[in-house]
Amino acid sequence: MSDNDPERAVWITGVGLASPLGCDLSTLEANFLAGRSGVSAVSGFPTADYPSRIAASLGAVPCPPSLDPQAFARLPRLEQAALWSVESALRDAGWWERRGDVRVGLVLGLGAEWLELWEVDRLAGGDRVQDPARDHESTLERVRRACGLDGPTLTLSAACASSNFAFEIGRTWLRRGLADVCVVGGCELAVTPVGLATFGNLRALSRRNDDPARASRPFDKDRDGFVLGEGGVACVLETADRACHRSARVYAEVAGFGASSDAHHIVIPSPHPEPAGQAVRRALTDARLDPGDVDHINAHATSTAVGDASEAAVLRLIFGDALDRIPATSTKSMTGHMLTAAGAIEALACITAMKHGAIPPTVNLDEPDVDLCLVAHESRPHRVATALSNSFGFGGGNSCLVLRSV
Repeated sequence: MSDNDPERAVWITGVGLASPLGCDLSTLEANFLAGRSGVSAVSGFPTADYPSRIAASLGAVPCPPSLDPQAFARLPRLEQAALWSVESALRDAGWWERRGDVRVGLVLGLGAEWLELWEVDRLAGGDRVQDPARDHESTLERVRRACGLDGPTLTLSAACASSNFAFEIGRTWLRRGLADVCVVGGCELAVTPVGLATFGNLRALSRRNDDPARASRPFDKDRDGFVLGEGGVACVLETADRACHRSARVYAEVAGFGASSDAHHIVIPSPHPEPAGQAVRRALTDARLDPGDVDHINAHATSTAVGDASEAAVLRLIFGDALDRIPATSTKSMTGHMLTAAGAIEALACITAMKHGAIPPTVNLDEPDVDLCLVAHESRPHRVATALSNSFGFGGGNSCLVLRSV
């Protein structure tokens, strides 16, 4: 096959993460399958005046082995999460010590990167927002330089769909021969005074402050909004021929991707299922699958009444009667909504299902109000060879990723 063959398979061969449910894959998998919630009361700053005072916050980020712990501790937390995730993924894939031998590309979804940095600086008494010269280097560029990567780099912000887009961009770079290996994913640390206040004042967040672990309730009749989550996830992608040549461990194939735009409203999804349905349909076509071939759906489902109902209609449109036997779940019930990192952490939930033959549950799902085959409260044993993961972003940017076991 030539380097530009668009049909070449692309595999995930490494994973790194910093999340409310753990900072390594085995811990994350155990928590996913046990149905543990990462949501708790926010403790990093005073919240007495906030309508929502809960979140799935990221704790201390481990220092990567290549960095000095004292220097690492002085870095912005967003940069810490990205550095740990990227280096961990490259080590997990077996590329860290050999990264200088190949062109390693880097694509990360990063949302309000500068706003978060400026806010932290301002709260510490700084005036960085008034000094543009200090912002000449992005988080992505600092991570690239610290990790010694010399392939192409790209940061993108497509709201909640960002990480899925990162997977597709990385896959495209590999197929076109623009990189030999690519690290893709997303990072988001939006549990800040401004972040919590902004989403809270939009009335988008759950106000179940007295019961944080039960606040995120996708598809449940008693839901009252989503819960902010934060963290970072990075996955190493490489072509199947390269991975086979070096006998790499493989987590899954990035088998399909689809995207579309509602162009309806800045935050409210289209009332018509067809626009988002196009993203799902295109992903299935790209993966050469019929709807009935899918074994599992990780839904975008954030725990808002409008969004959950809209996605259920999208899935019914595309899958028809087959939907009655395809187990679906929303792991945001445990991780909260990690925004630009949501698609990446949910890709790991799909990998968990494939690896363990069990689907992580939607916790807190007491009274479903949608017509789906939902996995509630406890993980369900189920063979998963093909999983579909939706990420539908604010502004109507829809994305769908298909992963397939290898």
